[in-house]
Amino acid sequence: MPPSQATGRWTGARHGLPTAYGPAALIVLGLGVMIGAGIFSVAGRQAATMAGPGVILSFMIAGITSLLVAFCFAELSSAMPASGSAYTFTYVIFGEVWAWIVGWALVMELLLATAVVARVWSLYAAQMLGDLGVRLPEAIAGVVGQGTGFDLFTLLILLLLTGVVALGARVGLRALWIIVVAKLVAVGAVIVVGALHFDRRNLAAIPVPAAPAKEAADTLHSPLLGILFGQTGAFGWFGIFAASAAITFAYIGFDVVATAAEEAEDAPRSIPKGIIRGLVITTVIYIAVGVVMVGMTPYDRIDTDAPLANAFREAGEGFMVHVINIGAVLGLTTVILVLLVGLTRVMFSMARDGLIPRPLAKINRSYHSPTRVTLLIGVLAIVLAEFVPVLTLEPLVVIGTLFVFVAVAYGVIRMRRTMPDLPRGFRVPLSPGVPIASIVASLWLMVNLQLVTWLYFIVWMAVGVLVYLVYGRRNSVLAGMLQSLPEPVPPFVRRPGGSVSGLTPGYGPEHGAGPGPGAGPRYGSGRRPVDPGDTGGPSPRGRHRR
Repeated sequence: MPPSQATGRWTGARHGLPTAYGPAALIVLGLGVMIGAGIFSVAGRQAATMAGPGVILSFMIAGITSLLVAFCFAELSSAMPASGSAYTFTYVIFGEVWAWIVGWALVMELLLATAVVARVWSLYAAQMLGDLGVRLPEAIAGVVGQGTGFDLFTLLILLLLTGVVALGARVGLRALWIIVVAKLVAVGAVIVVGALHFDRRNLAAIPVPAAPAKEAADTLHSPLLGILFGQTGAFGWFGIFAASAAITFAYIGFDVVATAAEEAEDAPRSIPKGIIRGLVITTVIYIAVGVVMVGMTPYDRIDTDAPLANAFREAGEGFMVHVINIGAVLGLTTVILVLLVGLTRVMFSMARDGLIPRPLAKINRSYHSPTRVTLLIGVLAIVLAEFVPVLTLEPLVVIGTLFVFVAVAYGVIRMRRTMPDLPRGFRVPLSPGVPIASIVASLWLMVNLQLVTWLYFIVWMAVGVLVYLVYGRRNSVLAGMLQSLPEPVPPFVRRPGGSVSGLTPGYGPEHGAGPGPGAGPRYGSGRRPVDPGDTGGPSPRGRHRR
């Protein structure tokens, strides 16, 4: 499918997204989703259970992998600045089937991440209130801050932020700016105060490889790589790489910036800068917090439930516990907000293409936002968070993300070969070396995930293929256009007397007759296939196909 059809604006009121994000706002969007509560817990948890002081290397490995992939996202988004991110890129480069598969993986990644983070938000919010001495009424105390079962705080935060996203990008962006600045202040305080209690001897205590914990000793909960090579357990290089795979969850979100391309100013240049700058800033912050964490407390004394908070308590800095709690709540708020924005744009794009019901792509004229799909996502996130033990499914978010990373990196290689002259606002340096390195690094992190995660992922993707065969293939806009095309007339028609007529105007390969490369909606009849969602107005050629 021609890239121009993916990058063309949908001029009808039903399908247009207004410009909302400037260059600085895109960086804030990335920081909003990447810097969450994980920054206060993931370093300590992985240091205590898997990597020891080597967790700093784990952060570097995960950060470098993400940066390599970010270069690939930057090039594709600069060439195809349309809503949908990896889904749209795949549609243009590989076609509808692979676009659906990648889009289905994105839906799992973003929807499950939203539910997981909402649950964790409730846990931190309840902890913050408890540490501040706020006592909740007995009527709700039993349904607040729960890891499983109905949770009131989880419900409230999802309802609130779904409403904010439904009101439009500008409303959410104002709230995002305020909260991101506040949580960066909290993170800065953690780094500065924690550095005052840094002891470099804690970094020198390199643990030897150890046997796996009892709960991870069975095959299903062992990393796939360990099963393949007969090695499991924690610490050492094996533990460092296993921690890298888990830490990737903390970096998830820079790809969400690409979903806002259709609403960004000067997208071919601003989107690549927003992705790369936001990721670099996040990586530096994560490594700094990791160094402070393992520098304050020996790895074997870290409390995995609240590593940083307890480290500051032992250091006599009790007030920092409140800073961490407030920073975590603020951080998770922006993560949920941006994940909802990203998922809304992905499903909005899939609805425009007819792979999910097209009415979901309607833009609310009052709020200039795809309200219908936003509300649907909010309902799905609430159901998932309230009735599924999502905290145990966090690795599924990672494997879905890494799968998308592989598709995007290969997309750069493929596009360089098939569309070498396509204008780009950014080009991946040292291509194809960087895309190949991105693929290898992503696959390496994937095989460090547990076998049970792989099995769940395979089941999810199998369900996705079934949904496409039952609904998407039959209802896609592209399929409808191909079915509406007239039968191609042969370019040479032999008359009864044996003479041959000339070329029939409007037909033949040079006119894109029939499905396939170069096929277009203008044929000998001069008619354009009718889009059932078309509201009239200017209609650029083929604009209803991505």
